[in-house]
Amino acid sequence: MTYDLVVIGDVNPDVVVGPVTGLAFGQREQLVDHGRLVLGGSAAIMACGAARLGLRVAFAGRVGDDAAGVFVRRELAERGVDVSRLTVDPGLPTPLTTILTTADGDRAVLTAPGCLTATGPWDVPADLLAATRHVHAASFFLMPRLAEGLAALFDRARAHGATTSLDTNDDPAARWDHALLDPVLKATDVLLPNAAEALALSGESRVADAALALARYGPTVVVKDGARGAHAQHGDEALRAAAVPVEPLDAVGAGDSFDAGFVAARLRGLDLRASLAMAAACGSLSTRAHGGTAAQPTWDEAWAVTDLKGTR
Repeated sequence: MTYDLVVIGDVNPDVVVGPVTGLAFGQREQLVDHGRLVLGGSAAIMACGAARLGLRVAFAGRVGDDAAGVFVRRELAERGVDVSRLTVDPGLPTPLTTILTTADGDRAVLTAPGCLTATGPWDVPADLLAATRHVHAASFFLMPRLAEGLAALFDRARAHGATTSLDTNDDPAARWDHALLDPVLKATDVLLPNAAEALALSGESRVADAALALARYGPTVVVKDGARGAHAQHGDEALRAAAVPVEPLDAVGAGDSFDAGFVAARLRGLDLRASLAMAAACGSLSTRAHGGTAAQPTWDEAWAVTDLKGTR
């Protein structure tokens, strides 16, 4: 195989500012401690994390023919991600996200979707699906055209022997459309929501119940639960992993780094318990610096702090 991983989804600049204690409109200017322009997009951050862990990674998606598109292509390439198949849209701009952070670790995310609305199955070359061991898709609800064709894409990848994973991320419309999602779940090997997303997708009120309900669709369900660690459900088997203690500076992209750790571990042949612990370590370590990619660990760095004893 040419690639270990093909990542499908969103890539954009993130403008991260904070901490914010409140927003004052009326043209009032407010000062914050930090402001950074960094690589963003759940799929892009996951791709960079996987490349940092040693995987051969290609990215499929869409950017605009603009300065923001040049920026994100360069950032991905500098982190070892193959962007030769990244489509350049001739008319629509690259998406742009502003993230407002708070002192207690919460954040508000404002996204101008740009060419995300035009991203579709046609942006994923067929030969990529035949040349990889695993396909990961992210930001499902931000790209409705891609979402409609994702089940067929996953089916084609699996026909070539690849495994698949999905991180739906948030649904800005709060519909969590199962008519759209259910066919994809049936073609998904690993579903990687965070706790809030798992509850919204399942209608349950507890993470463990949400993971069990979603696993009935077929995938292994791995739920990211912040400082509380993570929960995995594979059939009737349930596991929990503790987070790795760190002094967090910025949790932006931590879930995407978690996804990268889990996929990398599975592709190395690790079992569910070890993969869950490795993912928790990658997610935790990524919070040591501002932005989604600056503190992503190497395999050796993450494995050195992986807490297998904390996985039960």
